[in-house]
Order: sequence, then C-alpha cells, then structure tokens
Amino acid sequence: MTGLIAIYRREVAAYFETPLAYVFLSVFAFAAPAFAWRVGRLFDTGRADLAPLFDYMPWLLLVLMPALAMRAWAEERDRGTLEVLLASPIALSEMVLGKFLAALSIAALALALTFPMWGAMNYLGNPDNAAIATAYLGALLLAGGYLALGQALSASTPNQVIAFVLGVGACFLVTVSGAPFVLDALSAHMPGAVAEALADLSALARFDSLRRGVISLADLIYFFSLMGLGLGLAMALIDARRGGGR
Repeated sequence: MTGLIAIYRREVAAYFETPLAYVFLSVFAFAAPAFAWRVGRLFDTGRADLAPLFDYMPWLLLVLMPALAMRAWAEERDRGTLEVLLASPIALSEMVLGKFLAALSIAALALALTFPMWGAMNYLGNPDNAAIATAYLGALLLAGGYLALGQALSASTPNQVIAFVLGVGACFLVTVSGAPFVLDALSAHMPGAVAEALADLSALARFDSLRRGVISLADLIYFFSLMGLGLGLAMALIDARRGGGR
C-alpha cells in the first residue's frame, strides 16, 4: 500500500510539473460546456437538466482519456526510466494501480469543473439531481474504463503519439460496438446471437443506462471488468518486458 501511494503521488506531481494537466483540464472545461450549449443546445430544450452534456460526454472522453493515459508507460520507456522503476521494491500491481488512480483523479477533477453547470440547472429549475449524480458516476466509470485501456496500450509502445492513436481506436471500438449501424453490419455476416453478444460489450449502452439514473449491478460489473482487463493487460505487457519478474 505504501508503494501504491508513492506511485500515486509521483504521477499526480508529474502531471502538474508539465503543461499536460493544465492543458487537459482547460480543454475539458471548455469543450464539455461548448458541446452542451452549442451542439446540444442546452438552453433551447426548455428543461432544467444536463442531458445535452452527457449526450456528448462519451465522445469527449474517448479522445481525452487516451491523451491522459498515453504517457503512463510510454514516457517511462522513452526516457529510459522504466528499468529503474521496475528495479524498485514496489510491486508491479501497485505501480499499475497507482498510475491508473492518478490519471483517474485528474479525470475526476475535470468532471468536477462542470459542476457549475449543475448548480445553474438548480438555479433555473428543479432538475432530477439523483439522475444527474448517477450520470456523473457513469461518466467517471466510463473514464476509468478508457484510462485502463489507454494505459495498456501505453505499455505496448515507447511512442506516446502511437499510444494515443491506439487508445482512441480501442475506445472508439468499445463505444460503438452496440451502435445500430454496427449491429446491422454484424447481423449481415454472423448469427444474431453473436451480434447481440457483441452489442452487450458496448460501453455506450452501459453509460446510457447510468445517465438515465438507473444503476444496475450488471453495468457496474461491466465497467469494473473493463478496468480490470485494461490494467491486467498493462501488467502483463510490462511484466513480459522485464522478463517475468515480480
């Protein structure tokens, strides 16, 4: 646990020692309201809710989360500090989890920057605050899933740009797997049961359930499984690189 905390503090400090965290937070703080107001036409709906914000949240996260995760391991490999880190007495699981939690903390801070919009909705009307809170939980879980996948892909290459592109591609596939146009294409080439099974892997469908205020055990299991898959893959890739150590 001490090692996890040390890695967590190291990573959070690293984010703010470079422009990355400031640029990320600034872009998110601008882009999220912009999508809600300009594209989602928040004030034209006549309702006091944040539905337009969460309509576009998955698409914003699938681009910004890989940008946040791309440095996790790729930077270590590029700078030659990975071997030094792996030689430390900290367990690999603590390293991976510490890096993940640091990135997730930055993502949570970014989501918190949109809370003034929530306050504005309460000033203008009587929104369903429970549903909005659930939608924020869904956004955080979705961000966690994308960050875990991004960390795994960061572990596969020393190039942060490549890690970012691969991360966006993986998050996009996970997001659209249940989209109607994807299901139509899959149904034409495989049994319907298989197509429906692939649709169940869609992060977008799971997020939509949460943003409507519905919390189900299946959705929570899905997101935690997605995080576990990404972090487990990152551990396997890093462990393979050092030759099957701790």
